Amino acid sequence: MTARDGQGRAAGSNWSRRGVLAGLIGAPVLLLAACNDNSSASSSDTGGSGAGGASGTPGSGGASSSAPKTSAAVITVVPADGTASASFSEPVKVTVANGTLSSVKVTDTTGKELAGQLSADGTGWTSAAAPASGTKYTVAATALDKDKLEADSNAVFTTATPANTFVGYFTPEDGSTVGVGMPVSINFSKPITDRKSVQQAITVIAEPGVEIVGHWFSSTRLDFRPQEYWAKGTKVTLKLRLKDVEGAKGVYGTQSKDVSFTIGRAQTSVADLATKKLTVTTDGQVSAVYKISGGSPEHTTWGGKMVISEQYAQTRMNSQTVNLGSEYDIADVPHAQRLSTSGTFIHGNYWSSPSIFGGQNTSHGCIGLRDAQGAQDSGTDGYKFYKSSMVGDVVEVVNSGDKTVAPDNGLNGWNMGWAAWKAGSAV
Repeated sequence: MTARDGQGRAAGSNWSRRGVLAGLIGAPVLLLAACNDNSSASSSDTGGSGAGGASGTPGSGGASSSAPKTSAAVITVVPADGTASASFSEPVKVTVANGTLSSVKVTDTTGKELAGQLSADGTGWTSAAAPASGTKYTVAATALDKDKLEADSNAVFTTATPANTFVGYFTPEDGSTVGVGMPVSINFSKPITDRKSVQQAITVIAEPGVEIVGHWFSSTRLDFRPQEYWAKGTKVTLKLRLKDVEGAKGVYGTQSKDVSFTIGRAQTSVADLATKKLTVTTDGQVSAVYKISGGSPEHTTWGGKMVISEQYAQTRMNSQTVNLGSEYDIADVPHAQRLSTSGTFIHGNYWSSPSIFGGQNTSHGCIGLRDAQGAQDSGTDGYKFYKSSMVGDVVEVVNSGDKTVAPDNGLNGWNMGWAAWKAGSAV
């Protein structure tokens, strides 16, 4: 028989199944307690609090000194990061709270930087100009708080593209050489209501320097010229900075470019319709005298100073285009040079009797010189004058029996006095 203990269990099986489970569960607890007891003992042996700080015990001095510190400075960028249709009429602004800005850089996709100015207290930065329309920009800003801890901010935004735009069509062409009477003439594709803003965005400069003033003939035309004809050899530059300039409500310019041209030799001509002679002066010396025929008493020629604006070796002239019915239609008028928008030309004439040149005024308002059909006869007056001329030369008509041509009829602003010209400026 097996001996039993006082509880009635067999002496050879002291652990019941329940007792075994209880023992297995309890054992790790005892081990963990032992480990904790050992750690506590070790800490006690080595000074306690120092070891606790090193192990990251909350409230210890060691944990506080090793954690990274964050700058208190908070940077704000306007337009905000991710803006897809930002205003192109307002400047970019960067501000900081709880600190001062140390660096601000705003660049477009080409790397061109948008300049700006930092406020006196260092808490704000504003771009010197508004950003360009339809352009993506990146902003990189840095600030320091009172403890000199740095905060960084990066933003990307894209400006809106205007729905309504205008352009200025200019003359003369870039790189051209022109006569002394050539103004800078700009015709706008849409009417301009804010003339001051548009004119301020256009600059004309000359070397050697001379005063150059703009004059508005209408809401769509602005011309620039000096008081007197340009000096020969002058270098003239037109600077168009119309991009994003609001010319009329909701209508913005698109151009930002420079155009340069050179004044050639100084040549002017006087067409005297009383003597029926054209006297050409080049660089201060009379270079040629030609016999001419001007407008008849029924169709007199405009008087005044007229600038050659176009040249054609041959062109068609039809009276219907100048409201004269079917009086003429000549397909091959030689050596034609335009003097007015309304249709005044100085040109070769092969269809009239040679005797009229220097003898009678028989035209419909143009000035004619003897010429040959085909425009190839270099011995004719029409050929010679055409070859000696260039766009921008001045032909002054006197004794025509007609009034002076309107200053805006062609490139003929020289028929306006300087005071009146300056009065037409918007700046």
